[in-house]
Amino acid sequence: MSKRWSLALASAMITLSVAACGSPGQPGAPAAGDASGAGAAGGGAPFKVGLVYSKSGPLASYGAQYRQGLTAGIDYATKGTGKIGGRSIEISEQDDAGDPAKAVASATDLIGKGNKIIAGSTSSGVALQVAPLAKDNKILFVSGPAAVDAVTGANRYTFRSGRQTYQDVATAGSILGDVKGKKVTVLAQDSAFGKANVAAVTAILGAKGATVDAVEVPAAATDLTPFATKVKGAAPDLLFVAWAGANATAMWTTLGQQGVFDQTKVVTGLDIKPTHPLFGEAATKINFLSHFFDGAADNPAYQALDAGLKKQGSTVDLFTNDGFVAGQMIVHALEGGGDDVDKMVTSLEGWSFEGPKGKLEIRAEDHALLQPMFTATLEKDGSNVMPQRVDTLDPAAVAPPVTPFK
Repeated sequence: MSKRWSLALASAMITLSVAACGSPGQPGAPAAGDASGAGAAGGGAPFKVGLVYSKSGPLASYGAQYRQGLTAGIDYATKGTGKIGGRSIEISEQDDAGDPAKAVASATDLIGKGNKIIAGSTSSGVALQVAPLAKDNKILFVSGPAAVDAVTGANRYTFRSGRQTYQDVATAGSILGDVKGKKVTVLAQDSAFGKANVAAVTAILGAKGATVDAVEVPAAATDLTPFATKVKGAAPDLLFVAWAGANATAMWTTLGQQGVFDQTKVVTGLDIKPTHPLFGEAATKINFLSHFFDGAADNPAYQALDAGLKKQGSTVDLFTNDGFVAGQMIVHALEGGGDDVDKMVTSLEGWSFEGPKGKLEIRAEDHALLQPMFTATLEKDGSNVMPQRVDTLDPAAVAPPVTPFK
């Protein structure tokens, strides 16, 4: 299953792979410590890190945020030196364009050239194909924005620097409090994307005692009124909207016209900044689940991320956190393991640290990244809408069940 988000809208953040449709972004500046191949004077050969991510293609905007965050994260974790024990960090980039086959070929090439760490994976479809390479070749793999739950517990050599689907859906459920006995309706398109959302909500909130049903809309539908009417008639306690199409604004408008916001809580995922105005008049009536946004937290790591992005001419957004955390994890692994990958793995297992969004912990049993999650609203700020944090959920409140290594 795959997670397909369109950059023409804000779709729910619970599906299994990311594939946005926005204009390709530009990657960030080279990470602190990038080297041309020469070792640091007197410090030995550089640590070689392979970066396989969506530098181009439909996910380029997400990939650019990740890459910019990685730059800031390595700079922060190395205290501005870009070095570990006098050795520089040499990052070799490969563009997978969101294509798993290209990602596997690129990762294989980088491994063959001596890179003992592979990072990136903007898309979950990519992450699921690269993870087995980590186990087979005994290299460290740090997956990025990819949300698919199966990355957790994939193998002992695979980690993640972002959140996973379970944490998204659990955050959505928190808007109801105790979901036991409550009715949840998923509004989604009749497609692989939509069915993945329905399956995830059913599996996670259904297991907590909610009754889950779905209103599925043909992707080509232009008259959305019958579906909005059906949602209203179902009278759910919570409406979970998962939408990936150019008619997103029309969908939200139709829900408002049919009075859905007046009778039920509506939740969807908060996507990147360019999508925020696309909710139209419904923007301030929607509850958002979010794993990160500009202003979600404030601590030394967040301040370093903000400052690091400003140096690159950018700002904090959804996936800059994932890149920053990946930088922290890579530096910690190299500090603890040097050139020994098994020692890198051991150093990361059970590690607790402060990332831009707060306290994070890498669960030793399956490498789930336990982390706070957020609920938010969009508030009007002149002609713009800006996210405002409503609640911060403790990592334990949204922690996925342990998934033993395969």
